[in-house]
Amino acid sequence: MRFSIPKPLMIFVGAVIVLIIAYNLFTFTVDETQKAAVLRFGEIVRIVEEPGLHFKIPFVQSITYLEDRVISYDIQPLDVYTSDQERLSIDNYAIWRVGDPQTFVESTGGRLLSAQDKIDVIVFSDLRDILAEHTYGEIISEARREYLEEVTELSRVKLAEFGIELIDVRIKRADLPTEIEQAVFERMRSERARMAAELRAEGEERAKEIRSTADKDVDILLADARKEAERVRGEGDAKALEIYAEAYNQNPEFYRFWRTLESYKTALNGGTRLVLSTDSEYLEFLEGMAE
Repeated sequence: MRFSIPKPLMIFVGAVIVLIIAYNLFTFTVDETQKAAVLRFGEIVRIVEEPGLHFKIPFVQSITYLEDRVISYDIQPLDVYTSDQERLSIDNYAIWRVGDPQTFVESTGGRLLSAQDKIDVIVFSDLRDILAEHTYGEIISEARREYLEEVTELSRVKLAEFGIELIDVRIKRADLPTEIEQAVFERMRSERARMAAELRAEGEERAKEIRSTADKDVDILLADARKEAERVRGEGDAKALEIYAEAYNQNPEFYRFWRTLESYKTALNGGTRLVLSTDSEYLEFLEGMAE
């Protein structure tokens, strides 16, 4: 028994196939994350930026889809030399997007790899030139942001000629090459040790100056104190002599008696022996006490 397909079904299937072929030949779809360039024999006819279903001429027009999102591209790590002749291994990246679709397609064929090759060459060239004007210490400091802004501005203008809109350039890492890293660290360590020695020497010199000034101030203070003591002592002696003179004038005999007793106290203290004549005036009061 032969199985035969109903004619209406065959017509329906044929119509569906024709519609599918027509859909693929006469239409194309643009996603929200894309733009499309319609080309006729390799020449751009129009740029489609609105997402949705669009029409084209079959066999005559072709479609090149372009990424409409922001793209982050890791540039190949390369070595640069700083102004103080340090070699740095720079690992950086660029953030970009398709700027002018027509220019982009004409210059790169709409291929991301071709665009990234141009970003590699231009961004690295500008990065190398800018960093070469600064020292290693400046590059690894916060000032690096300013240098990267300069690189971004320079490269943005150049890449715009290829329909590439450069948004930003950033450095992920800036390291010394492994073979010279240890030598640089040793040199930095030696430099820090030299600076520490200089600071210690300056501190010791300053300490000597302070001690010398303090000793000088002490000598001056002691000299002033001795001078003042001598003055006070002189004034005291003068006052004592004045008192002695007044006492002598009031009663010379009593003054003589008091002074002699004071001399006895000093001369005869501690078992001192004196050999004097019996008729010595110095023993006059002792002889009087003996009687």
